[in-house]
Amino acid sequence: MLAKPVSAIPPGQLYEPKWDGFRAIVFRDGDAVEIGSRNGRTIARYFPELVDAARAHLPRRCVVDGEIVVADAEGRLDFFALQQRIHPAERRINLLAAETPARFVAFDLLALGDADLTGEPFTQRRARLADALGAAGPDAPVHLCPLTDDEDLAAVWFERFEGAGLDGVIAKRADLRYQPDKRVMAKIKHVRTADCVVTGYRLHRSSRDAVGSLLLGLYDDGSEEIPDVIREGADGPVLVPVGVIGAFPMAVRRQLVDELAPLVTDFADHPWRWVPDMLADRPASRMGNRWNAGKDQSFVPLRPERVVEVRYDYMEGFRFRHVGQFVRWRPDRDPASCTYAQIERPAPCALDAVLTPPGP
Repeated sequence: MLAKPVSAIPPGQLYEPKWDGFRAIVFRDGDAVEIGSRNGRTIARYFPELVDAARAHLPRRCVVDGEIVVADAEGRLDFFALQQRIHPAERRINLLAAETPARFVAFDLLALGDADLTGEPFTQRRARLADALGAAGPDAPVHLCPLTDDEDLAAVWFERFEGAGLDGVIAKRADLRYQPDKRVMAKIKHVRTADCVVTGYRLHRSSRDAVGSLLLGLYDDGSEEIPDVIREGADGPVLVPVGVIGAFPMAVRRQLVDELAPLVTDFADHPWRWVPDMLADRPASRMGNRWNAGKDQSFVPLRPERVVEVRYDYMEGFRFRHVGQFVRWRPDRDPASCTYAQIERPAPCALDAVLTPPGP
């Protein structure tokens, strides 16, 4: 069951923190445990500690919907560390399970014993879930997701829990039946804007004369931990890659190729001179990623002279966590003024404070 974005917390509903992890459904039947991802693939082998936790803390026969998360040393959600858990080698999987153990945050109960609960109202499913997890202690890696019917408290969670790496609030109707693949919940996420430097573009996958995405940069002001490869050889502020924007109509994508043509340069005159060497170190000159090893990461470099205002939700390290959205061009903005100083940083908050939340 999915959520659709809304601009404000809707009144008169039930509210949960919105987690930034892997959505997963855990199936247990005795000693048999399966963990299914949102795309229907099995991911149980990557999280052996959660398979053990399911046997220890979930009802003997059940189906539970929730989120897999990993916390860093400061107790904040660490999505990058979570991504690293998807690894082909069993030895590496076991090592990471010990070094960066995952937790499962349960927020819905779909079946218990022989009973299919998807037709019951959410309040009844939630009560049965709370009862089912009642024996799990605070140190168990299986947690019951916090829930409130207080809209004001949900607004406090929305602000406070961002410091723990969460990205908003989920709202559910009390009478909501479980409806797979339908966006019947609501999600309220942080929305911010930043002025970024356009540093290049990738071609569209279906057309060589259209822009697929624009690459964005911000100048380092000394406030971020930036990889050495980006800083190498720089005497002053460096232009740091922060993400991309790519949602344009096809006509605009083609127009951008012509519009940006005067800015096309080569890497010798580009701030990211390190990119060709990095690409050459990867098979077939591609910088693959954990989810799409064949994705082409090469791009057309541009002189960093244009500024665009971008809508984003939050940062993960020195980059935007998700793909940004185009707001407007900023011809009045000096590219050198586009630094990290404009980025909002939430006050730190530990994950344990989310799992056992205080009042307002």
